[in-house]
Amino acid sequence: QVQLVESGGGSVQAGGSLRLSCTVSRRTSIRPCMGWFRQAPGTERENVATIGSLDSTTYTDSVKGRFTISSDEARNSLYLQMNSLQPEDTAMYYCAASLRGCGPRQFDYWGRGTQVTVSS
Repeated sequence: QVQLVESGGGSVQAGGSLRLSCTVSRRTSIRPCMGWFRQAPGTERENVATIGSLDSTTYTDSVKGRFTISSDEARNSLYLQMNSLQPEDTAMYYCAASLRGCGPRQFDYWGRGTQVTVSS
């Protein structure tokens, strides 16, 4: 019911910025909870940020004050503005959607990911 396509990843030096985008196609009128996740090699997938159906946002502690999640009103696009990037932010970043809620295990729809690489 929901298809997601990420873009905007790339390579940047520490301290730099990137903006990830996610195009959302959906066949439901339900306004989904949206999230950005990331996974580095050898690590578990991490929920970086979420934006709920009423636009409330949450962030993992390591990105608070540096990353900002946002969406257009129609929830057709999702963004992640990433500032002050650090090497530990290097990972594959995934856009995800949930029609059930914003719990980390409730995301049923996933994009293919976009790579972010931060060099020191």
